[in-house]
Amino acid sequence: MFKLVSKSSKARRGEYLTRHGAVQTPVFMNVATQGAIKGALSSADLRIIGCLVALANTYHLHVRPGDELIRRQGGLHKFMAWDGPILTDSGGFQIFSLADLRKIKEEGVAFNSHVDGKNIFMSPEDSIRIQANLGSDIIMAFDECVEIPSPYEYVEESCSRTYRWLVRCKEELTRLKDQRDDIYADLFGINQGATFEDLRVSHMKRIAELDLPGYAIGGLAVGETAQQMYDTIDAVSEFMPVDKPRYLMGVGTPQNIVEAVARGIDFFDCVMPARNGRHGRLYTWSEKGSININNEQYKEDSGPIDSECDCPVCRDFTRAYIRHLFKAGEMLAMRLAVIHNLYFYNTLMARIRDAIENDTFEEFRREINAFD
Repeated sequence: MFKLVSKSSKARRGEYLTRHGAVQTPVFMNVATQGAIKGALSSADLRIIGCLVALANTYHLHVRPGDELIRRQGGLHKFMAWDGPILTDSGGFQIFSLADLRKIKEEGVAFNSHVDGKNIFMSPEDSIRIQANLGSDIIMAFDECVEIPSPYEYVEESCSRTYRWLVRCKEELTRLKDQRDDIYADLFGINQGATFEDLRVSHMKRIAELDLPGYAIGGLAVGETAQQMYDTIDAVSEFMPVDKPRYLMGVGTPQNIVEAVARGIDFFDCVMPARNGRHGRLYTWSEKGSININNEQYKEDSGPIDSECDCPVCRDFTRAYIRHLFKAGEMLAMRLAVIHNLYFYNTLMARIRDAIENDTFEEFRREINAFD
């Protein structure tokens, strides 16, 4: 399923094969939480911006419109008209965000829907069944994402429960594949342990023994410092199987990504580029950082967002026009800004892959770390 093409120190250039195509890694997965990118982007736009993997969310699609409905519609690929690979998050992080509305026990998690307050119970088996109904290429195990900081004793107990849930996820996916001929998904396990190095390492060692198709580091980018995140990756990556893809969940800035690649990470996702775009914060190569297009200085700027970018937005529109759209409250402002930012991120990953292949990654790493 996964092969390493080349390396530059610890940075890895690879290829991951799925039923819906090959994924070139390192890769940034574009976040289509409810089957669409926030900012009015369609699946056709995903192809234009160079998306290799779309990421959708189990919890949100289960609540609305319902995973059974999506299955009846031919699965999420057909539902959202996307023929590339899809990864679905298990819903664990979203349930983490509903701290005031949930109750965790061994069987699973009871919580109230954020949409209508309806009582919902989700077990590891439920999460796998929902993701199977969606037709995902990569299924994430059901886990508990703990708050940082949390007491050591609680995190230790949570890690043990997350391991037991992972075993149940693996068994349920095997059972479903025996019963149905429409499931081709790979299951990725998720490492937890907050910022406690010993818990992270012991948990990673245990889940590695299950010989899964891939492994993720979860529970970061939730309040720890960047250095704590890097230290955690350093500690965990040493014990992640070298022949399996490695996924850092929910991260992050261009600097976060390049630093994680330097530590051996292959998969990334984050809502940040789309969210920043919707608020007028745009990434550029020419200015080595981001700009706020709402600023007065761009009112009569007839240049593109980024003179070194060849995305459709930079080819056709000026900073002055896009600023006008934001000031006028036009939906097109968000759409153009998100297209540009995601194009930037997908281009960032392509340049990282090239740098690893050419063994110039450390030079590229310094360049990105100098961005504002």
